[in-house]
Amino acid sequence: MNKKTIRRDFTKYVSLSVLGMLCFSGFVIVDTLFIATALGPNGLASLNISIAVFSILQGVGLMVGIGGATRYAILRSESNFTGASSVFMHSLALGGFLAVVFVTTGAFFSVPLARVLGADGEVLTMAVEFIQTTLLFSPVLMLNNILIAFVRNDNNPKLSMAGMVTASLCNIVLDYIFLFPLGLGMFGAALATGLSVILSIAVLSLHFVRGRSGFGLRRCRIYIKKIADVIALGASALVGELAFAIALISFNLVILGIEGNIGVAAFGVVANIAIVVLNIFIGVAQGVQPLMSKGHGLKDSKLVKLTLKYALVLVILLAVVVYGVVNFYSYSIVAAFNSEGDDTLARLAASGLRIYFIGLIFAGVNMIIAAFFSAVDNARTGLVISTLRSCVIIIPLLLVFSAVLGMDGVWFSFVVAEFIVSVIAVVFVYRRLRWSI
Repeated sequence: MNKKTIRRDFTKYVSLSVLGMLCFSGFVIVDTLFIATALGPNGLASLNISIAVFSILQGVGLMVGIGGATRYAILRSESNFTGASSVFMHSLALGGFLAVVFVTTGAFFSVPLARVLGADGEVLTMAVEFIQTTLLFSPVLMLNNILIAFVRNDNNPKLSMAGMVTASLCNIVLDYIFLFPLGLGMFGAALATGLSVILSIAVLSLHFVRGRSGFGLRRCRIYIKKIADVIALGASALVGELAFAIALISFNLVILGIEGNIGVAAFGVVANIAIVVLNIFIGVAQGVQPLMSKGHGLKDSKLVKLTLKYALVLVILLAVVVYGVVNFYSYSIVAAFNSEGDDTLARLAASGLRIYFIGLIFAGVNMIIAAFFSAVDNARTGLVISTLRSCVIIIPLLLVFSAVLGMDGVWFSFVVAEFIVSVIAVVFVYRRLRWSI
């Protein structure tokens, strides 16, 4: 494949994927603004505690979807169409089993789960509403992630993007209705997400109606080995989301001991804005995955190397631009989420934005490299990178830095952890590209 064709395909897949994730990010920001306006600092604190559960659920969905779709793309590029079609059924079986686990957790264990995450008092009530409702919608959230990944890898990135955009726009409208005219609180915010995902699934189903699908509902035997393969290829995507969830949980617990609920609310502002940037990086990673998997299946090293290069350059440039904006307009950004004009919240969140967002430059590199290894059937290395990000490095740094520097130490621990992992990740990818694809 020549360089011009690679650039064209990169632009097509990445732009559509990023657009979809930008719309999703827009929903996250609007959702946070609505909750901050309707429910104040306690609402922000409960959202920040609860969003960790959503991140885990989203990560599991990405694991099943991206893991299955990666194997699907590799097998199709090798002309193994029978094997490729069975991967979808194995992904559905895995997703269905995991959804049962989440629904059971939501129905019976939402209160103890919210307590473990640090919720108490009024924040506990709000957090339980969000967590329970979100987990009860896990079957549709899981199916949506699976369909988005498979439709994108089945040469239909436009429809994949359309599903994400539809869900995001619907979510914003329902958020407003449920939070303000109906006054449903955190339950309404979670309900809006669940209902909008159902609409996304309806849009993605057009892929089957048009008769263009290379996958679908087919009778086949389910093999544990094939399910394990889906998990292995998607594990780095799961652990990547877990990195954020574990950071949220760990940071919340540490911050509670330093600044209390107002500190958690400040971190909620920083974290929810960071989600926007991280989602853009996820969009880039998901956009390049079909291309790198195809290149690996065809043994086209040029396609794989150039796609990786373009992705790394793009996320670094985006992170630098975002940091410049956040650094200069930190107080103005925080003011939009600070409906009650709390000075402590403003001070803590503004400082957090200026420090924490430095780490997003390195986080983008780590996410792309982890996605690269999974896309080229080297799930183990991708998993190592994601695991280092999730807990191995950041938690010890968080405990040490926060003890020495207080809240500034909390923010710096993320930056240093992502930098250390990025050095390791670059060494891994250099060695891989030096010897083979």
